[in-house]
Amino acid sequence: MIVTLTLNPSLDRTIEIGELVRGDVIRATAAHLEPGGKGVNVSRALLANGVPSRALVPCGGDEGGQLIRLLRAEGVDVRALPISGRTRSNITLAEPDSTVTKINEPGPELSAGEFTAVTDQVLAEAGAGGCVVACGSAPPGLPTEAFRDLCTRVVAAGDTLVVDTSGPALRAAATAGAALLKPNRDELAEVVGHPLTCFDDVVDAAQELRSWGAGAVLASLGADGAVLVHAGGVLAGAAPVPRPRSSVGAGDALLAGFLAAGGVAAAGAGDPERAAVALTEALAWGAAAVSLPGSRMPRPADIRRETVRLHPRPDRARPLPTPN
Repeated sequence: MIVTLTLNPSLDRTIEIGELVRGDVIRATAAHLEPGGKGVNVSRALLANGVPSRALVPCGGDEGGQLIRLLRAEGVDVRALPISGRTRSNITLAEPDSTVTKINEPGPELSAGEFTAVTDQVLAEAGAGGCVVACGSAPPGLPTEAFRDLCTRVVAAGDTLVVDTSGPALRAAATAGAALLKPNRDELAEVVGHPLTCFDDVVDAAQELRSWGAGAVLASLGADGAVLVHAGGVLAGAAPVPRPRSSVGAGDALLAGFLAAGGVAAAGAGDPERAAVALTEALAWGAAAVSLPGSRMPRPADIRRETVRLHPRPDRARPLPTPN
């Protein structure tokens, strides 16, 4: 069973506009309200492609209730974990040239007792030999040691741990022995403490995370695709998107595609052929998400695997574009 955990979920409202002009009254051309949070999106993407998972979602207040109703309306197998705080709301402003402006609330704090209950529920839902996918930012005020303890307990229980987060929590997941980490370029640069200006830097940073204890690293690079660093070597690839609409949730779709194709097991076994298949699937799912509005997750008809180009030996010295 794949169990996703979103510690800081949200209601995501995406508003499409012609141009963002400060101080003006702007007329929206379209608006979408969807359940948000990285783990939530992974479960939504898996569901859209017939892969079962269960989403664990700490939530509270009217917003939390609406979030759960939206997920259940989509058919997501969701477990609401009640908390005293109010679930946050996020706003995304999307312009026709693919410029995205995001306004994210910080979210509620979790008490020590609430986080213990969440951890216990994760272990109960996964069962021995399951896969726990912990994604997104940590709630405000959550001690890094508490997140490390969650990761350590999952690994000790014999479950496969996959983590997509940032900062100290990302380092904690690596040192706890996560089977796979999925940082983006900025998150990877932050955790190793220096900018990543070329593919060589990305590969070296991923290897550093592996030296801390992580099994494999899948680094997403936006329009430049992704790099997979695992026991079997290094593999990079990309999938062009002629008409991008929204990058919201693209990294989550990429991770879901990798999971659906058995990428974690392939990377753990150091199997380059199976890892290549999984990376192809991941890139195709991520590209499909970019071509859709809001945080809509791709369905089978949206996915174009033939557009993916893999590079078993990428030009590691090729510069990466400067982040916006």
